[in-house]
Amino acid sequence: MTRVQLTDLDWEFIEPYLPIGEYGPYPERLRQQYEGVIWRFKTGGQWREMPTEFGAWSTVHNRFRQWRDAGVFEALLEGLITEAAKRGEVDLSLVSIDSTTARAHHEAAAGMHLDEDVVTPWRKPRPRRRRPGQRGRPRRAKRAETESDPALEERRRIRRRRKLRLKAALLGRSKGGQTSKVHLAADRKCHPLAFILATGQAADSPQFIPVLKKVRVRGPVGRPRVPPDAVAGDNAYSSRGNRAHLRKRRIKAVIPEKKDQAANRKKKGSRGGRPVNHDADLYKERNTVERLINKLKARRGIATRYDKTPDSYLAGRHRLASMIWIKDLTRTTR
Repeated sequence: MTRVQLTDLDWEFIEPYLPIGEYGPYPERLRQQYEGVIWRFKTGGQWREMPTEFGAWSTVHNRFRQWRDAGVFEALLEGLITEAAKRGEVDLSLVSIDSTTARAHHEAAAGMHLDEDVVTPWRKPRPRRRRPGQRGRPRRAKRAETESDPALEERRRIRRRRKLRLKAALLGRSKGGQTSKVHLAADRKCHPLAFILATGQAADSPQFIPVLKKVRVRGPVGRPRVPPDAVAGDNAYSSRGNRAHLRKRRIKAVIPEKKDQAANRKKKGSRGGRPVNHDADLYKERNTVERLINKLKARRGIATRYDKTPDSYLAGRHRLASMIWIKDLTRTTR
């Protein structure tokens, strides 16, 4: 027998967010199927290896895909954050942002299926552009030779299709293999607030504003967004665009400046602007997001990506983040 993960109090928070049809019988073993999803992301095993206590693995997998496509896990996370805000459990005095890399399994996460309408435009090679500094016309003889070679053209088509699959699956190349990068935000109490998935080789700074915009805390009235008092991040998020975004919204930036940026600013003299200052004592509390990353990576299905599609992997992240909120809410309820 497998160990039960959910208590009756935990299920009271989850059950209202599971979509039920208006007509027809109530789905049987709904709680066991949700337990099966928890088992899959906890162990990282294949769906076919799921114990029979959760029901047929195909039924649990189809149920997970239905919940994923309906946005159940993301809605559950937002609903729990709203409930925690009503109880005063959300501390937005400081929001910390960081990123972590998840290595993709070379067999389980590879080979994402693409529709035919997506692959068709990539079958034909793109026209070559003149490189910077290139003089004269390109060599027509060499180009005609490569176009007349069917084997070479087939290898290029396979290479373009592989690149398109990696781009659609949000997988990037690195020394450790195929990886994805998760950008996340945490409040002052080490609670998850938002997630964004990107390719493994992508820079951190461009994802700063998107992940900050996903921080939503619904209040009794008005827009479902409460700006934090301060945002902390390491020097990878140091850029003029990010600082201007925070300054425009009157949010305190707790981000150290890079050495090369400081050198370029000093080189410009008075035109370089004022020196960047940040609260060093407040920056020490950025460890909340790093502790949250350790909590999330305690599950094998989250520490390593076994899902082909990025939506499935993000759904597992949202589900685990929801359980972190539920554990704190049930602790205050008792």
